[in-house]
Amino acid sequence: MTLPGRRVLNLAGFLCCTGLMGFALYAQYVLLLDPCPLCVFQRVAVISIGIVFLIAALHNPSGWGGRVYTVLLALFAAGGAGVAAWHLHLQNLPPSEVPACGPGLNYMLENFPLGDALRMVFKGSGECADVVWSFLGLSMPAWVLISVGVVGIAGVWNNMRTTQ
Repeated sequence: MTLPGRRVLNLAGFLCCTGLMGFALYAQYVLLLDPCPLCVFQRVAVISIGIVFLIAALHNPSGWGGRVYTVLLALFAAGGAGVAAWHLHLQNLPPSEVPACGPGLNYMLENFPLGDALRMVFKGSGECADVVWSFLGLSMPAWVLISVGVVGIAGVWNNMRTTQ
């Protein structure tokens, strides 16, 4: 049995990211779960990974081109995993240590320098600590961490392998 080619698996990675974003939009618009600022950054990471997968599938590079996509996938996956892990940390804080609710992401980005806005987002807020959805005992950031980890590792492996 032979594995599918690099192009096919990159397309599968893109479709996985599309599915993740589809569920995120379903949760937002059907389940009425508004994303917190950390959720928005996790979405940016998933979209970025998906775009890299799509470009890699269309380009189907060999040699150093595959390594460029590998590095991009690893960076975006690590960033998304880091944000999801921080989000999980906030969700597991004792109630007395949960940060106070802050302004919304749009307000922060419009009224503060980017560096200050990012520091405020990653400091966290009370809304980021709320677990408003879970499946099999895991909250949404836990599923994002698992998904981004699996897709990221698969993408790195796929684009590093020597067979097309």
